Amino acid sequence: MTEQILKGRLALISGASRGIGRETAKAFAKAGAHVIAVARTVGALEELDDEIRTLGGTATLVPIDLTDYDALDRLGLTIHERWGRLDILVGNGAMLGTIGPLNHIDPKVFERVMAVNVTANYRLIRSMDPLLRASDAGRALFLSSSAGSNAFAYWGLYGASKAALDLMCRDWAEEVRNVSAIKVMLVNPGRTRTRMRAEAAPGEDPMTLPTPDEITPYLVEMATPAWQQTGKWFDFPKRKVMAFRAPE
Repeated sequence: MTEQILKGRLALISGASRGIGRETAKAFAKAGAHVIAVARTVGALEELDDEIRTLGGTATLVPIDLTDYDALDRLGLTIHERWGRLDILVGNGAMLGTIGPLNHIDPKVFERVMAVNVTANYRLIRSMDPLLRASDAGRALFLSSSAGSNAFAYWGLYGASKAALDLMCRDWAEEVRNVSAIKVMLVNPGRTRTRMRAEAAPGEDPMTLPTPDEITPYLVEMATPAWQQTGKWFDFPKRKVMAFRAPE
């Protein structure tokens, strides 16, 4: 195994059953963290657990829907009772929704995307904030998208959800900046070889895209106690940390 720079850390990862979430869970476990893997699909979580065990890591499986907000509250209580803290939160779980004209989007789809991409992350922050404050170096990473800061025709729903996520997390970063050791980062993975990307761009050749595991070394680095930047955006395509800018 490689150097275990997350040895002894406790990490919660949402959307852990596939794509970037799955590879992040494996990378964190390989780096020594105990992973709390959250996803809807029991079978996929069990497969992930087998892979993590093969890597020599450990995981706790939590099969819940992110829109079961009461379950997220219960999860926070369970983590408090069992461990008394949380070192790393990765808000990865997301839903694409409909790519198309805003006036054609079904209101139920709109509400579901906002519930998964925005409200669920708010509820995770609400439940996990006290646990991250109890850590000596709480780290929170949220997977975002360039669709949240650029106007793309037909991407209004997904883009609006990511724009809301960005500002919410940046506000939280400011709230905890001087009163805790928590560092909050937003991460843009860019075009990646995932199922969501295939749904968004079905005519695209997936073999031309980076695989989800290629971003995980950067996520591991941002999850370490050594990471000190907060309220910023890590852009994987550019491999750099960037500050948000207000319109001029």
